[in-house]
Amino acid sequence: MTIQWFPGHMTRARRQIQDKLKLIDVVIELLDARLPVSSRNPMIDEILQGKPRMILLNKSDLADAKVTQEWIEYFKKEGITAFPVDASTGTNVKDIPTQAKLLLKEKIDRQIAKGINPRAVRGLIVGIPNVGKSTLINRLAGRNIAATGDRPGVTKGQQWIKVGKEMELLDTPGILWPKFEDQNVGYRLAVTGAIKEEILNAEDIAFFGISYLMRYYWDSLEERYGLQEFSKDADDSDSVVAIMEQVGRIRGCVVSGGRIDLEKASRAFLRELRAGKMGRFSMEAPY
Repeated sequence: MTIQWFPGHMTRARRQIQDKLKLIDVVIELLDARLPVSSRNPMIDEILQGKPRMILLNKSDLADAKVTQEWIEYFKKEGITAFPVDASTGTNVKDIPTQAKLLLKEKIDRQIAKGINPRAVRGLIVGIPNVGKSTLINRLAGRNIAATGDRPGVTKGQQWIKVGKEMELLDTPGILWPKFEDQNVGYRLAVTGAIKEEILNAEDIAFFGISYLMRYYWDSLEERYGLQEFSKDADDSDSVVAIMEQVGRIRGCVVSGGRIDLEKASRAFLRELRAGKMGRFSMEAPY
């Protein structure tokens, strides 16, 4: 499977970002803490042309805390400042302006030494669709400025937003890359909601998610859906289907003849997984 999804507004967004770089002091790269690799656009390094950067691991309240800490240490070894945030709850969001100024400390110190009063830090927020950019901006600004939504592709333009007196942010539309050579990247993004469900089959996405939870977060899956009679070691297609049917029974996805509407059950499962109803989970680890 090769997923291709590169709407025209994303092509324009890439061009607009490159045009604005000369105005930017620091790039704030927003990743999904549950899948920092799959939610990281491989084109970003090329687009940003070496600008100072910090990484925010967003939705950290939904991610496995132990794995998130491993990612922070990983990025630190790569020479990149990274820390967890949660735009929805505000976790660590207030630290962003301070961290940005620390990243630019040498530049600011040089300006002060020359008698120049440093202006507000200008930051560029980048990230793939539905990673939480607009929610983060609204949280930083303390008011609803950027459009938000639980679906990818909400932000379509660019706007400058003041964050107190310390920072100005340039919001940008989410940018996905032209295609995913690794089908698992596409499925991970789909499980967490970064890709519109119209692009992939809901049942395929849910089956991928169930298979992953069976391997790494069985206790959460078992508790949520009463799977005490199921075996986590039977990780095959029949077992996944049986678990999905159990989800359907519990969630009332039964149709005539006692059959389970697997598509409806799949969508119910994905909604609950994305909302954290099965507890914290991460789909990628650095080691």
